[in-house]
Order: sequence, then structure tokens, then C-alpha cells
Amino acid sequence: MNSFILGAIASGGYLGIFLLMALENIFPPVPSEIIMGYSGVLVARGEMDFAPVLVIGTLGTVAGNYFWYWLGHRWKEDDLKRFIAKYGRWLTFEWSEFIAAREKFRRHGDWIVFLLRASPFLRTIISLPAGLARMKLWRFLLFTFLGSLVWNGALILGGGALSGVIERYETYASWAIGAFIGLGIAWYVWRVVTWEPS
Repeated sequence: MNSFILGAIASGGYLGIFLLMALENIFPPVPSEIIMGYSGVLVARGEMDFAPVLVIGTLGTVAGNYFWYWLGHRWKEDDLKRFIAKYGRWLTFEWSEFIAAREKFRRHGDWIVFLLRASPFLRTIISLPAGLARMKLWRFLLFTFLGSLVWNGALILGGGALSGVIERYETYASWAIGAFIGLGIAWYVWRVVTWEPS
């Protein structure tokens, strides 16, 4: 499995990483931990370079988050609530989560975009209230880029640091990654099945 994932990322190249990271922030196909982590393994092997992976992956993150910022900036709150009521099940995104993210944004200001993008919590959701609050676009893009740069850099370095362990314990690593992806899919299915408009 490891060879398959590494091969898929390697064959897609830097453009593939950009697209995967953009999609990961719009719709959850594969989490960034897998994309950037395995990109880090390829960097450690010398098959990719650290700086392009980091910058291009981060630009993909910004592109995906801009979609949600644009949605929040373009629509009024009632429009957004109807959209989430209609498509929230498939996005695994609830109105109550948006309200929580909006309150965090109101309390902590623009820097919350940077802090959440550099953490595993509410990383994408914060883009909606940023758009609704009419945060200046250049500030949103800057703080999203910088925060994502920190997060993605940590994932790449982590993947690179573990590359030897992954190669040495190929079978165990395959099972671990398979379990991680399986849990992610199970979580997504559970969210879709149990989702109710809030």
C-alpha cells in the first residue's frame, strides 16, 4: 500500500500535490496528513525537493480555502445556511460548526486564521466566517498561506523523519496507513449517515 500511495503522489508530481491539497480543503478525499506526509517520504528519498513540495502544497491549501472564503464573502448568512442545509451531509459540515468558528473569529480577530491553519483544529471551517466578516482578501490569503506553511512543513518533515521506519517496517506501516485511511472513510460515512441540519 505504501508503494501505491507513494507512486500515486510521485506520478502526479507537484501539480498532483497542488490538486490533492486543494481538493482536501474543499471535499475530504484524502487528508493532508497523508498527502504531505508521504510527500515528505519522497523528499527524504531524493525523488522530490522540499521547497517546491512545501510551497506548491501550501498554494493548493490556499486555493481550497479560498473557495470557502469566496462562498462566505459572496453569500449572505441566510444563503449560506440554506447551502449547508442542502449539501452539509456530503461535506460533513454542520451549521453549528460554522457558528462555533465564527464566534472564534469574532473573539480573536484576523490572527485566528493563521493560528487555526497551523493547527489540526477548524482549519478549513474558519474560511467561511472570514469571508462573511469581509476580512480583506490579501490578509486572508497571507495568514492562510503562512499558517498552512507551518502545518505542511511539519507534515513534510515528519514524513521525511519517518521514511526510514516506513521502509524498514513496510508491512506494519502499510497496515497502519490502511487503518488510518479506513478510519477516515468510516468517520466520513458515519458523518454522512448521522448528519442532521442544525
